[in-house]
Amino acid sequence: MTCSTPLPVTGLYDDVAALAKRYCDLIEACDQPGWLAEIARLLPRLHAAIMSMRAPHRTIDHPAPVDLDARFDLFARLRHLLGDRDSYWLEFDSASEGAEAMTGSLADDLTDIYCELKQGLCLFERNPECAVAAWSHGYVRHWGQHLIDAERHLAMLRAKARL
Repeated sequence: MTCSTPLPVTGLYDDVAALAKRYCDLIEACDQPGWLAEIARLLPRLHAAIMSMRAPHRTIDHPAPVDLDARFDLFARLRHLLGDRDSYWLEFDSASEGAEAMTGSLADDLTDIYCELKQGLCLFERNPECAVAAWSHGYVRHWGQHLIDAERHLAMLRAKARL
């Protein structure tokens, strides 16, 4: 079913779209100084905004598939820029397994969040209500866990003065 029932577009929806745009702009300019510290400041605001939305629970059309080559290129670029700040332990990982067993990747988290938000921004221009529903649905099903993992890892990097 498509998103055809209009919803009232509130300032909160515009706020989420502005945060999503800022996030995507930062990722696209990730070679600029201070980009990671800015991402670390932005993610909690994005998290609070998406959690504050009361988007309707509805079936949405799946957006166009992500260009997997472009997604991989972005991931590789971020991974290279992050270097040894990329990998992290998840709560179930064992510290005795060694660094090669780390299962979390900040580059992967940032890339997946970017892809979800970017698709929503393209949709937001045509149909804000559908974009909000897609962001909410995607947050619950996929990118929300990446957001939480990225926030946790960035907090650790900040505490160690490694942003």
